[in-house]
Amino acid sequence: MAGNSSRRGAVRKPGSKKGPVVGSGGQKRQGLEGKGPTPKATERTKHVAAKRAGAASKRASAGGGGRTTGATRGGRATRRPAGAPEYVGGRNPVVEALRAGVPVRALYVASQVQADERVKEAVKIAGEMGLPILEVSKVDLDRMTSDGVHQGVAIQVPAYDYAHPDDLLDLAYDAGAQPLLVALDGVTDPRNLGAVVRSVAAFGGHGVVVPERRAAGMTASAWKVSAGAAARIRVARATNLTRALVDLQKAGCFVVGLAADGDLPLDELEAATGPVVIVVGSEGKGLSRLVRETCDVTVTIPMAGAMESLNAGVAAGVALYEVARRRAAE
Repeated sequence: MAGNSSRRGAVRKPGSKKGPVVGSGGQKRQGLEGKGPTPKATERTKHVAAKRAGAASKRASAGGGGRTTGATRGGRATRRPAGAPEYVGGRNPVVEALRAGVPVRALYVASQVQADERVKEAVKIAGEMGLPILEVSKVDLDRMTSDGVHQGVAIQVPAYDYAHPDDLLDLAYDAGAQPLLVALDGVTDPRNLGAVVRSVAAFGGHGVVVPERRAAGMTASAWKVSAGAAARIRVARATNLTRALVDLQKAGCFVVGLAADGDLPLDELEAATGPVVIVVGSEGKGLSRLVRETCDVTVTIPMAGAMESLNAGVAAGVALYEVARRRAAE
């Protein structure tokens, strides 16, 4: 009993495992105080979010505001700052662009290139326009044109200046013609856009309308496939394609959608001689629901065999030819 009472009042030595613990006497109170709210991820220098924010800030200060446009290189996506110049390669596209007075900034010619008549003409026109003519290596041209087929010559053009859909109607009426436009719904390949622009020029059309988002734009690939037609045919961008089509209808245009299960065959389209907008959907998906509902009529291109659909550029060319044929027969 006496031994138990003597142990009851004892104090445990620091470091022992059992018994009462000696307090700090308030000496470590300051270390127990809070340090305030946790900083945001972007404010912590070693956090990945802060590193991304810093990289975006550097891109913005270098120009372009960090916005980018898509391109392709070697089958994989690359990114180009919005508003950056484009490079168009290929002897025919380069000569056509120079002939048409496209606002070219410079002409690039590969070292030791075999100069045919097209290269000589490109150099001659560029010299007359007072443009810089720069001799570069083939490796440099490969890089500029994203490994495209440049044939030893390329030009630098500024970012494309899109028109407004109403501007395309004004161009037609100023020329004393019935408007003939093509609108692309969900076409994301710039080569298809270039092919459509070329067909519009070939069959007397007045312009192309593309949506602002989820659609191909006038990149260097589109310029090249158009074979210079992009210098003569304006491309307009619409914030909302459905609303743009409604506005064109109010302006007197008949909106015709191309569809595999259309209401009537293309060769029965009586409205072809008036103001017409031909709407082409993406290959595979076709017209989107809202766009199709907006069209005044849908037409189908009769085809032999089991072929289900045509490439967007080919389909537009066939429809444009039919409209041009009907107008010429009047």
